[in-house]
Amino acid sequence: MRTSTKLIGYVAGLAVLAGGAFALGAGVGQVPAAAPAPDQHAAMSGMAPAVHAGMPAEGALPGLATTSGGYTFNPASTVVETGAAHPFSFTITGPDGRPVTAFDVEHEKRMHLIVVRRDGAGFEHIHPEMAADGTWTVPYAAPLAGSYRAFADFKPTGGSATTLGVDLSAAGALTPVVPTPSRVSQVDGYTVELAGDLVPGAVSPVTLTVSRDGKPVTDLQPYLGAYGHLVALRTGDLAYLHVHPEAGTPGPAVRFGTEVPSAGTYRLYLDFRHGDVVRTAEFTVATSGTAPAAPPPAHDAGH
Repeated sequence: MRTSTKLIGYVAGLAVLAGGAFALGAGVGQVPAAAPAPDQHAAMSGMAPAVHAGMPAEGALPGLATTSGGYTFNPASTVVETGAAHPFSFTITGPDGRPVTAFDVEHEKRMHLIVVRRDGAGFEHIHPEMAADGTWTVPYAAPLAGSYRAFADFKPTGGSATTLGVDLSAAGALTPVVPTPSRVSQVDGYTVELAGDLVPGAVSPVTLTVSRDGKPVTDLQPYLGAYGHLVALRTGDLAYLHVHPEAGTPGPAVRFGTEVPSAGTYRLYLDFRHGDVVRTAEFTVATSGTAPAAPPPAHDAGH
């Protein structure tokens, strides 16, 4: 047999094998490219993730994206300095690609900027000022070297409340921090204790009690429209969670409802004001239990 004839036969054989493999794949059924990725925790445990009726889908959790709903978080630079504070500037562009200049007041501010290192250290909650052209600026110095996540929390006028995130970096020698589980925080002579369980797929009530020198603090001062402001972040990806303050007295207990979307460990940061000074208490809490199963859908009597 001539060489060319052998080559033709070899190629034809490959074509038959490829066609058979394609037919086999089609027979068992392939996952469509547009199918959503399953929750990794659910895949490993063999259980479907619980989702609260008012909770966004896993991929839509606040802070995980730089762009959402047509709005984009645009920092002038993603490099920040340690030591002396330098201006940190950014814009929020809208669906038309232009900087947004109209924002509603939420928790007494039009813009909340949260910056935290990815291991949970160096948390800061600051409030930039906006220029007429839509540029927000605030003095900022990273307290430690490392990789940070910055969250812009805002509500554009006529739009929905939005939280966008972007990564920042600060040069220098990195000393990692591994937060240990803790429900008690000591800060500037104050002791803050956290009570309540974080239940995945449900709104979890939590209470933070403030004391000083063993005595309950009963004269907390309002801060951002409440007697405390709580930020909750999921460790690993730093998903930014919704926390709802509840009306109450000026201490010692401050209550919140926290939406926890999945099992895992969360970092909680309570800003509270006393003696005209805002302090931050930090906690690391693992989830507990699961949300009650949703009732089955009702069926018409005739079906």
